[in-house]
Amino acid sequence: METVRLDSGVVEGSEISVYYDPLISKLVTKGEGRDEAIAAMQDALDEYVIRGLSTNINFLSALVAHPRFQQGELSTGFIDEEFGQGFRDTAIKVDDPDVPIVVAGIIHRLYMDRAAKISGQMAGHERRVGDSWVVIIGDIHKPLSVKPFQADCGYRVDYKGKNYRVKTDWQFSQKVFHGTINNQRFCLQVSRQGLGYTILYRGLRIDALVMPPRVAELYRIMPIKGDVDLSKFLLAPMPGLLVKLAVQAGQEVKVGQELAVIEAMKMENVLRAPADGKIASIAAHLGDCLTVDQVILEFA
Repeated sequence: METVRLDSGVVEGSEISVYYDPLISKLVTKGEGRDEAIAAMQDALDEYVIRGLSTNINFLSALVAHPRFQQGELSTGFIDEEFGQGFRDTAIKVDDPDVPIVVAGIIHRLYMDRAAKISGQMAGHERRVGDSWVVIIGDIHKPLSVKPFQADCGYRVDYKGKNYRVKTDWQFSQKVFHGTINNQRFCLQVSRQGLGYTILYRGLRIDALVMPPRVAELYRIMPIKGDVDLSKFLLAPMPGLLVKLAVQAGQEVKVGQELAVIEAMKMENVLRAPADGKIASIAAHLGDCLTVDQVILEFA
């Protein structure tokens, strides 16, 4: 089983413009047969780290894991037929969905064990790290226990009545977590986001918080911050060049009316009014290079 990365010419310091095909790199795998090549592709995608911009790696992971793809039952209508309502990485089903939960518990335990070694702690009030934790994903609480075995870089995780024996030499600076669970090799990507962790596994993205049971119990009753209402704004759906503004402040518009045109990836993308209304102000200027979700105009 072999993985081959085909470099597209992008090196450290390269600039990737929005005016051209946004190809960064290609990935090719091969094996003795189709199943082996697909397995190599899944592992390679789990290790394919690109940060700082959006990519389609999660979608590709979901695609190669799809039963139709694995069986070779493909057609030009495959994506429309299977992902016609759009792609949501949180809806992906993986063979063992417990793996990211187990790893989140281990990573947090590693961070807490390191924090407990800080010098200068007050005698009798040293930080103590327990074995019981709760992994929180959205509003779902998943209790587990994590016990380290320092002799063999291992951990025993008890979750949902199952025992997971995990071995890893993962370090805090590493973006890819390699290890074995019950002697089965696996890898996934992990990054720390504030107090939480983002884990990417087989195209599935999990944003998790890990807390002691009592803290998790109190977290349940914390008020939830409401979403910001952006319905009065026209936002750039993609990075690109603003090549046309078809309206001005104070103008009445009808649903479906053309408002602006963004040029991206060699195509012109027309943005239309989502409803009848009035333009309150224009925030962008003709010729601006827009970023994703940048405000173009505001409705009254």
